[in-house]
Amino acid sequence: MKGNQPPDILTFFIAGINYRKTDASIRGLFAVGPTQYQAVLKLAPSRGINELFILSTCNRTEIYGFAEDPAQLISLLCTQTQGSETVFTELAYIKMGRDAAEHLFHVAAGLDSQILGDFEIVSQIKQAVKQSRDHGCLGAFLERLVNCVLQSSKSIKNQTALSDGTVSVSFAAVQYIKERIPEAAAKRILLIGTGKIGRNTCRNLINYLDTNNIILINRTEEVAAALAREVHVQFAAFDQLSACIRSADIILVATNAAEPVILKSDLETLGQKWIIDLSVPYNVEPAAAKLRHIDLINLDELSILKDQTLLKRQVEIPKAKSIISGHLLDFFQWCEMRKQVPVLRAVKTKLKEIQDSPLFACGSGLGVSAKISIAGDDKIQRVINTLASKMRKQNQGGCHYLEAINEFMDPGTN
Repeated sequence: MKGNQPPDILTFFIAGINYRKTDASIRGLFAVGPTQYQAVLKLAPSRGINELFILSTCNRTEIYGFAEDPAQLISLLCTQTQGSETVFTELAYIKMGRDAAEHLFHVAAGLDSQILGDFEIVSQIKQAVKQSRDHGCLGAFLERLVNCVLQSSKSIKNQTALSDGTVSVSFAAVQYIKERIPEAAAKRILLIGTGKIGRNTCRNLINYLDTNNIILINRTEEVAAALAREVHVQFAAFDQLSACIRSADIILVATNAAEPVILKSDLETLGQKWIIDLSVPYNVEPAAAKLRHIDLINLDELSILKDQTLLKRQVEIPKAKSIISGHLLDFFQWCEMRKQVPVLRAVKTKLKEIQDSPLFACGSGLGVSAKISIAGDDKIQRVINTLASKMRKQNQGGCHYLEAINEFMDPGTN
């Protein structure tokens, strides 16, 4: 933003794609990992964008920031994605100003999640904002917005049942296994990938299927070994993947690799397999679903499944939106006050000039009683605080300006 003027909320945009309009294969083209994120943040100032952050999860890629046009943000984002700027623009939703701010409130509350009320998004927002802050790309506006958003999300968590029950992608996978696979607890389970989703899936398998008949595989073997020791299951080296696929009955894939780790050709000569692909982009070749002995479900299909917990959560939506409205009102009031910052600074500067004036010190030339003592900085700040409060309630800049000077000059106030 130019000069010392606070950014105008009308130049605040969000441009993004999510699960509503795109499948995992498309979203994968626009996924932004830590390395790509750092590259975007370093490039941003040269593109005239100084305040932004990017939220990239399995369900969405969104860029929030200030720009003259949202196309600037899209162009910046797509410098580091496999997908093109043209494709992103065709599929993207774009919101500005108050609508953009409200969208972030809804995202953080879990109202815009593929699984309603999914609270994992909050930690992902915090992580995204931290990266932006560490690179100096988080100004006062975004800092305040995110704080209000997190407060709203916390209130919704504490005051509603929107996130009650255990419903997440990893839990939905376990529910699918319980409902669709006979005697699932006795089956041999292979879990490929032990990142965050993989770890959660592993624990849910143990807790809700009551089984430890699980083998973990991760490209970094030490990571799989550490989790295996912690939860008392087995692990195998990545070069044993083919053998483990052959011996497993149920296979869960949470690798998030750039290319599929299981191909149709890997499965053609094998027996019955149930495969759940939790990766973005898909890490099981979709053509594998054409094999009669393979039952393959991916992340998007899994998330469509509803259970009683989700139905109960839907009842809580009006309560959550009501809480958001209150926090939005507070944030928009703060935005209005931000517009008055230059006026408040000017008044403070003028009061300092008056305070330092020899005429004010001796009380002559202004017709002011000698009883006036030299005002300190604390009085100036009290006057500014009063002025800010009055401007917030009723914006009459000129009148309030003169009133502030009169209040400062009044010997009866301390």
